[in-house]
Amino acid sequence: MPPSSNFLLPQTPQLPTVTLSDDYDNGDTDSDDTMRMPLPSTSSRPSPTQSPRPTFLFLPSSPGRNSANSTANSTPNVSRSTSPLPQYFTLAHSSSCSSETESEPSSPLLSRRTSSGTWRQQDRRWWEFSNRRRRREGRFLRILKKWMRRIVRHPLVPKHPITIILTLVVLSAFATFLTLLLIYIFNPDKEPLPWRGYCSIPSMASPTDHIMSSTYPSPFPGPLSTERTFPPDNLDTLPPAGIFIGVFSIDSAFERRSLIRSTWASHDTSRNGAGDGDDGVGTSRTVIRFILGQPGRDWEKQIHLEMEMYHDIVILPVGENMNSGKSYAFFSWASLNAWIPPIYFDTPIPPPRYSYSNLTTPPPPLAPHDSFHAWRDRATLRPKSWVRPDYVVKVDDDSFVMVAELEARLRVALHEKKSQSHHSREEVSWNTTDFTSRPAFVYTSESPGTDPLEDPMIYWGYLVTNRLHRFMAGELYALSWNLVDWVARDPAVKGMVKGAEDKQTAKWMTSHPRASEIQWKSERCWIYDHPRSGTVYAHGFLFPSEVTRVRRDVAAYLETAPVEKTTETGTEDPGYLPAPTQWAQSSVSTFGVRYSYPVSVQTTQHGVEAMVEGSDMSMIHTGGPFLSDSAWKHREGRATRYEHQRVGGTVVVHFIKKNMWFLEAALAMLDGEEYTEAEKFSTEPEQVPFRPPTKSQSTHLKPTHTNSDLEQHNHS
Repeated sequence: MPPSSNFLLPQTPQLPTVTLSDDYDNGDTDSDDTMRMPLPSTSSRPSPTQSPRPTFLFLPSSPGRNSANSTANSTPNVSRSTSPLPQYFTLAHSSSCSSETESEPSSPLLSRRTSSGTWRQQDRRWWEFSNRRRRREGRFLRILKKWMRRIVRHPLVPKHPITIILTLVVLSAFATFLTLLLIYIFNPDKEPLPWRGYCSIPSMASPTDHIMSSTYPSPFPGPLSTERTFPPDNLDTLPPAGIFIGVFSIDSAFERRSLIRSTWASHDTSRNGAGDGDDGVGTSRTVIRFILGQPGRDWEKQIHLEMEMYHDIVILPVGENMNSGKSYAFFSWASLNAWIPPIYFDTPIPPPRYSYSNLTTPPPPLAPHDSFHAWRDRATLRPKSWVRPDYVVKVDDDSFVMVAELEARLRVALHEKKSQSHHSREEVSWNTTDFTSRPAFVYTSESPGTDPLEDPMIYWGYLVTNRLHRFMAGELYALSWNLVDWVARDPAVKGMVKGAEDKQTAKWMTSHPRASEIQWKSERCWIYDHPRSGTVYAHGFLFPSEVTRVRRDVAAYLETAPVEKTTETGTEDPGYLPAPTQWAQSSVSTFGVRYSYPVSVQTTQHGVEAMVEGSDMSMIHTGGPFLSDSAWKHREGRATRYEHQRVGGTVVVHFIKKNMWFLEAALAMLDGEEYTEAEKFSTEPEQVPFRPPTKSQSTHLKPTHTNSDLEQHNHS
């Protein structure tokens, strides 16, 4: 047939040999019927003299594939340029374009480099991320997997079960050791505190910085007084202080609350004092309540029954916590709901008048351990209205409190003259109490105090000082009413409620607009930890008679201690020297060592007596100078231990973690005879009995008596 007659018939063009280039995309396979071809450049177009356009070849429609997705039409598009290659189209783009401009960029036979679009839209593969951020995240994961793979494949990494278990044990031991090491490094309490210096030297008892806390003046300014400094002679002429004590407890601590109710909250020795007491006059205005957060569901019914039974539980509108705002919630509640009985008796010195003295309310339901005088007033036809307290006290339930001792010290602090500031070292006073004249901020009935600026601002407790903090320890601290009211009202305090609650309270005091006028009153001698606790604050149960002996020992040491600091002219230059180690020693407990009774102790009474600081029973040991029966026979009675005073001894015993420890403290503080059998038949009951050298003295003195001599002396 002539060639002119063959152009109407379909012809298969002769395909050239195809060489795959780098642009060949071997990862995109839409179907097995699609054949991938190299992508020719679109920079050159065919000339008009080329051969006639070949017939287009179309792929058969595969099952399930929509024909609309195909890029081929039954009629060739005349706007396309001719090509010697068969034009197969993938399903990536639709062929429903109306012009060459719209269809060319999506054509697989055209180059990927086009003049339109940004570089981010060009040369993309289906497996590439859509943006650089995902690419960076993927790079981090790849690096992490890479290094993890290297670590796992390392020869030293265990691969067998037994080696894996041993490795985990070693790592756990190392983590435990590291944790304990860090705790030790950051723990400021590494050595026992010089409590003997606290009881003897005023600058150590109420330091202004951490240096004075463990040092003493050298040379000492004058002879150290060995006489008792508390209580003042006219203590009972002062009107009693009004105190609201909040004991922090939890819903499950019913047994501890019961112990508190039956011991220090209601016992006559705790409320009246030693000896004959004062018939409860001093603590007649002291109220004790237990402070709880919201109880759990398992304890809610029991707590409500306990509230109906005892009327001494306060539930705060916060969840139960220790360092997440419970203290702030308590003081905020107290600013609105804390009330105490009025003064029921006339005193030689009229009660002071403050801005809150006229605030009254009808008496609430009484608790069984409330003052006897409050119960007697409640039985009258017209009971007196209750008033605002002078102090609000926060107490932990692991503390044993002697209520009369606490009230006496807060009463004295309330009637002391205001000090100018508590920041400078020079302001430390050796005797700040002056009872010869009326304190400057006490008002008589003729001049009532209505200005809140004249109200006392007192922050009382055990002062803890170190390089980082200065605060009153959380076992017990008191705020005067002026400070309580400010804490509840100041909006800045609400942002300082998270963290250790005792340190946060100190931050509140330093942020007060009149912070320099707040009186920081510290009591470091008569607040200590239980002898079994083993902490740096722990020693035996302390009484005034032993403190008198301690002061004599410290005074003798200061008289004989060499002066190490002198000026260029040879004159003595006052400085501060570290306290000697013997000032921290105790006849009962040793820091970091678990306490145990002496070997010869046989009864419970003997065991409690052995925990009294400086007692003969506490010095019993193998080869020691005392025997159990002899030490018990020559023990001191309560009258001798309190030096025939009503108050002046232990205020708080802290860190009582077990109920057995609590009962030991109760027996030591509340029980005992006023006079022992040996004292009743003694011809000189006022004489302080003979005491051998203590552990602190035995390091400097040689024994001068044999065991038989000491026994003969004690029996005589």
